Amino acid sequence: MIARAQALGLGIALTIVAADQASKIWALELLFDPPRAVEVTSFFNLVAVWNSGVSFGFLAGYSDTMPYILTGFAAAVVAGMSIWLMRTRVMLVAIALGLIIGGALGNIVDRLRFKAVIDFIDLHVAGYHWPAFNLADSAITVGVGLLLLDGLLRREE
Repeated sequence: MIARAQALGLGIALTIVAADQASKIWALELLFDPPRAVEVTSFFNLVAVWNSGVSFGFLAGYSDTMPYILTGFAAAVVAGMSIWLMRTRVMLVAIALGLIIGGALGNIVDRLRFKAVIDFIDLHVAGYHWPAFNLADSAITVGVGLLLLDGLLRREE
């Protein structure tokens, strides 16, 4: 029987995958054909970016097999995190793992469909731009942050 923590983590993962893919479908229709940028605020734009690498475009363009290598690596991370999720009883850890798993799966779907990840959120200040990202990337970042927080705050009994 699945425990509450595992059910919560799985529910979050599925919600993140669905929301990420829905946001990317919306971005494809709004921004990618033809490619354009939409200024939303003075520090936030919507842009059309195909990321064939990993964070910040690292490893982009190395070879035609890179999307499959990155997909395999992400799938291994999802498998490991899923095992961890099935073993944890800590709600904060389950939430964090659900966010990471869902984000990784959202980007895996892109790599399998397009051989690149759809990025479209562009934050900037004083002329400095953070590399474009998406909802999956945000979920992974928040999930890792929550795992770090748990590691710093929780005392083992």
